Amino acid sequence: MMMTGLHTVADIFCVGCGSIVGWTYETANEKNQKYKEGKSVLERYKVSGPDGSNYWHSHGAHIGGSDADDA
Repeated sequence: MMMTGLHTVADIFCVGCGSIVGWTYETANEKNQKYKEGKSVLERYKVSGPDGSNYWHSHGAHIGGSDADDA
């Protein structure tokens, strides 16, 4: 159970260290949440850049959503 309803999710993990870095929506039980099926969420603070530094967003950056949501 998530804040937006009942969903079936699968963990996304780093193949390098095995840490869970996000999840993907397998199924959504509520009709108004079906758009999430097949979409993934990465927790930015758990992902490191190629040089080992953390990725940070700027205050003006677009956060959340997908290209399909913007169309």
